[in-house]
Amino acid sequence: MSSFLKDVSRVGLSNIFIIFFGLGTSIVTARFIGPEGNGIIAGLLVYPSLFMSFGSLGIRQSTTYFLGKSIYSEDQIKVAISQIWMISTLFSVIISFFLIRYFSKTGDNLNLVILALLPIPFTLFNTYNSGIFLGKNDIKTFNKINWIPSLIALLSTIIFVLLLKMDVQGAMIASISAPLFMSILLLFKNKFIKFFSIKYEWKIIKDMLSLGSVYAVALLVINLNYKVDIIILDKLSIPYEMGIYSKGSAITQYLWQIPMIFSTIVFVRSAVSKNDVQFSHKVAQLLRLSFLAIGIGSLVLYLFSEQIIIGMYGEPYQESVEVLNYLLPGVLILTIYKVMNMDLAGKGKPWISMKAMLPALGINIFFNFILIPSYGANGAAIASTISYAIAGIFFLHFYSLEVGIRITQILTYKKSDFDPILNIINKVKN
Repeated sequence: MSSFLKDVSRVGLSNIFIIFFGLGTSIVTARFIGPEGNGIIAGLLVYPSLFMSFGSLGIRQSTTYFLGKSIYSEDQIKVAISQIWMISTLFSVIISFFLIRYFSKTGDNLNLVILALLPIPFTLFNTYNSGIFLGKNDIKTFNKINWIPSLIALLSTIIFVLLLKMDVQGAMIASISAPLFMSILLLFKNKFIKFFSIKYEWKIIKDMLSLGSVYAVALLVINLNYKVDIIILDKLSIPYEMGIYSKGSAITQYLWQIPMIFSTIVFVRSAVSKNDVQFSHKVAQLLRLSFLAIGIGSLVLYLFSEQIIIGMYGEPYQESVEVLNYLLPGVLILTIYKVMNMDLAGKGKPWISMKAMLPALGINIFFNFILIPSYGANGAAIASTISYAIAGIFFLHFYSLEVGIRITQILTYKKSDFDPILNIINKVKN
């Protein structure tokens, strides 16, 4: 457990950086662009973010799995990745362009559409690379890939939005700088440049895509659950409502960094675990601790939501307070999925999540269409909470069946659950 805690502490520090820099970026865009401008940004980026998750084709997860199980060598996988990356980039850019240009109200400005598309190749390249570090259990480097871009994004946003006053266009340019910087760094650090080849490793590509495509479909369904409210707001409402919703929901994304501290480690350890049942019991313990932590965090956010939202974003975002409060119950229940899904994904069973996420997505879409016309951003938040709660409860049921651990065992707190925390406290005292 000590090595596990060491990895968790490293990822935890990385996530603190991500939260700090991400909040800084969010505050700058909120105060200097306004709700309507932030709504335009949300509308421009929703399709690229969706198709970067699907266009990644689950390569990070399949890379971690094949390297973790020593099925293929690192060099073989790098060659395959470079070839998959070129194809997936072209696919993602074309589809995203079509969707933004012809299905979104924010697609009228061609310059902004192009700026929204430019991060795609670099983000995909970074995502593929991170799978290599996870497969080698190199958590230290993986952490840097995660938090350095958030720092670059903050600095770029300050330059283009705050100093140069380039408004929405400046924020879009800033969104390109972080993945571009990281791609250049990884191209040389990971010695990737020598693995671009026209000699195709068809068997490896097929195996990676066969497993990865399942991850990709699962990720698409999951991300649709997170993004469908923005898509429907774009259709049925105005940029102002999208901006109000995006800032209210942004706070919950940082709350989710708590289980994300554990989920990356869970995925890596599950991929190389020799005793699946024993490891799943450890994951259940992590869920109970995460649920408690997020429960406390949600209560604090609820009690001080007005001070937090207005203090960070300003008076124009007063309506985001209600959005945040409506989202908190769903965010808490979805913690079940956030922590435990990585165990099944690490075992090479990402399809289990779709049993919970597909019906939740259908319910999300239904309630968004019902509630948004009357309640705007608040309606989207209520629809999301209903969807998140159903997804979390359904997933708990399917996870219990898959790993052979009763739901009562998963949810019941034990005195030993708190031993890792007490060990850390004792070490600090000594």
